[in-house]
Amino acid sequence: MTTAPETPANPVDLVVVGGGINGTGIACDAAGRGLSVVLCDQGDLGGATSSASSKLIHGGLRYLEHYAFRLVREALCEREVLLNKAAHIIRPLSFVLVHDAHMRPAWMIRLGLLLYDTLGRRGMLAPSRGVDLTTAPEGAPLAESAKRGFIYADAWVDDARLVILNGLAAAEHGAQVLTRTECTGAQRDHGVWRAQLRDRLSGTSREITARALVNAAGPWVTGMLGRAGVAKVWRQRLVKGSHIVVPRLYHGDHAYVLQQPDRRIVFVIPFQEDYTLIGTTDIPFSGDPAEVAISTEETDYLCAAVNTYFRPTLAPGDVVWSYAGVRPLLDDSEAEPASITRDYMLDVDCPDGAAPLLSVVGGKITTYRVLAESALDRLRPWFPGMGPSWTATATLPGGDLPAGGAGALAAELIAAHPWLPPPLARRYATSYGTRARELLSGAEGPSDLGTDFGWGLHERELAYLMNTEWAQTVDDVLWRRTKLGLRFTDDELAHLGRRMGQD
Repeated sequence: MTTAPETPANPVDLVVVGGGINGTGIACDAAGRGLSVVLCDQGDLGGATSSASSKLIHGGLRYLEHYAFRLVREALCEREVLLNKAAHIIRPLSFVLVHDAHMRPAWMIRLGLLLYDTLGRRGMLAPSRGVDLTTAPEGAPLAESAKRGFIYADAWVDDARLVILNGLAAAEHGAQVLTRTECTGAQRDHGVWRAQLRDRLSGTSREITARALVNAAGPWVTGMLGRAGVAKVWRQRLVKGSHIVVPRLYHGDHAYVLQQPDRRIVFVIPFQEDYTLIGTTDIPFSGDPAEVAISTEETDYLCAAVNTYFRPTLAPGDVVWSYAGVRPLLDDSEAEPASITRDYMLDVDCPDGAAPLLSVVGGKITTYRVLAESALDRLRPWFPGMGPSWTATATLPGGDLPAGGAGALAAELIAAHPWLPPPLARRYATSYGTRARELLSGAEGPSDLGTDFGWGLHERELAYLMNTEWAQTVDDVLWRRTKLGLRFTDDELAHLGRRMGQD
């Protein structure tokens, strides 16, 4: 495999366009198999759809209604794999599905949960069970109409950090990762691709020569086809999903699943200790994915869903943060966006033996790793010397936790640094895993952490994020890598902005 810098006579193996979960997953897998890789994204890694999910690793219980058994089984099997790969940012989560007989009969839900239990491995997760919400603690915050429910297990993930970790793993296997770098065009030329890349901050351009091009641009996947001069149209639909975050609605580490009259479900999930995350919506989208935002109607919809099932009364004014993302989905002719498949398609364009273009359409965060494996399998005819698949058993950076998990690691960090506040130790452990040891290396007291910009974000951590994790803006740091944006004041934001050169 090629390891030298790319030149017209010495191309890299892959240029991957798109630094979301699928692009970073493919870059990570390819680099680990010995391919030389350049990964570029027009913004931050995970800066679009991949950081705007419901932050769940799950099979998709409701997809069983659409007979998507293969997709659900694949996702449920991956749930166990990912729990082992990144235990610092992925954890088991119990869900309380509140039964409403007007939506679905109890027997249908119970049968669906039994199938859900059967389709996937459950080495770490408990089987589903029924629950009397009139007596169980899970029923305490619910309205009096909530009498019966079901409890099942899936997992929660810090979606943006999952993308970053795949980018880190790719880089540590030799990939070149270029953020805020746009692929402005690509042309086939004598068996290779010539891809033009433009740094959006400096305005400088460069050309990369590659044996294959991977189009993992998410909502921009069809636009990238045009830039590559490929006249191909897929049946694709863009769907907007929005979420709101409010002050914590209830005690406990469990989540709720609320059935809606439109046959959708809304998740209510504990978030960042003091908050509750509520979502998602499914709205057809036709605008610029870079300008996506939640609408007033979506906020009202999510508040109404909570108010139907919970005792507290939630109003739009209670929302402290909202976010929206655009999902590029395969169009399977379903009328309702919520019913469109979350499966994925890998399309290889290679006319008359020309350099291949592999495009990724659809998918969900839970299945990103097997999608990447499948993508490399599709490209193997052009790279017969690549190594075998390897990601199923390899932990992501920081995921090699000691026995006892992130809690044990936090205790270890405190033992090594007795002056470290326990909440900060826990955040380091659950954000960086064992890489927190590197972050704290040589620190002998609080002063060695440097300036505190607010809520425990010190200069040392900021430098780590900027030097190691490609953070360049305040949003990169506060909303994707740490989620501390929920707590920062205007003065703290201004201070951090000045430090990062964003006056």
